[in-house]
Amino acid sequence: MRQTVGMDFSSRYVALGDSFTEGVGDPDPTRPNGVRGWADRVAEQLGRNDSGFGYANLAIRGRKLRQIMAEQVAAAVALQPTLVTLYAGANDIFRPKVDIDSLMEDYDAGLAALAATGATVLLFTGFDARSSKVFGTMRGRTAIYNELVREIADRHGAQLVDYWRFSEYHDWRMWDQDRMHMSTAGHANMANRVLDVLGQEQAEVAESDVAAGGHLTGGSTAVGRLAVARNNARWAREHAVPWVVRRIKGTSSGDGLSPRYPQLTRITAPER
Repeated sequence: MRQTVGMDFSSRYVALGDSFTEGVGDPDPTRPNGVRGWADRVAEQLGRNDSGFGYANLAIRGRKLRQIMAEQVAAAVALQPTLVTLYAGANDIFRPKVDIDSLMEDYDAGLAALAATGATVLLFTGFDARSSKVFGTMRGRTAIYNELVREIADRHGAQLVDYWRFSEYHDWRMWDQDRMHMSTAGHANMANRVLDVLGQEQAEVAESDVAAGGHLTGGSTAVGRLAVARNNARWAREHAVPWVVRRIKGTSSGDGLSPRYPQLTRITAPER
């Protein structure tokens, strides 16, 4: 599935960010940290016909924007990338208090360093969570963040993956059981969205990927409503409460984790 030793990579893709880019929600026990994700899928497709293609993924779940800038940007520059993807800021937006303007000054500085490598850089807007009763309350913050991302992308000549406008993500099958991360289907779709922006051929999506993920969110009958209530209670117990507790304690789901692919690696899609 992957090779690293003795390879000379002429095309070098480095992915930076948090759980979104690490691949949380797209489980694969054979891969580092037990996940695959959209960035792996993009790398598999880009390297399919390029024997000189290398891929590094420096993203770690739970990382906030300034942590990503401090820990990942210099490491990415050292890998001499030809392509960089960056999504950072979601874990800041959902904090009780945040100075988005100040955060984006650091984002701008980090992007300047990445753009100076001459690499193609792709940035992401944040998702419009209007379908979520919990995360939809952050729409205003996300909209401000998105406008600043657009300005920074224009200033540095970066390309934009406009997640805010991807209406297919209002289908709950695109989301994992935790309702915070994309499901396998969501990651597969995001990979093709990124490939579209790059002007590359889309990856084939397996039927198992389409079927994976999603959760019960509605029901018109008494039985359906009871199932939804039980599902909501389970979600609160297994996902929402631990998320709140980590924020109270100042801990992160990424504590103790290392980047999945800290050095350039050649990966291939799993055999079907």
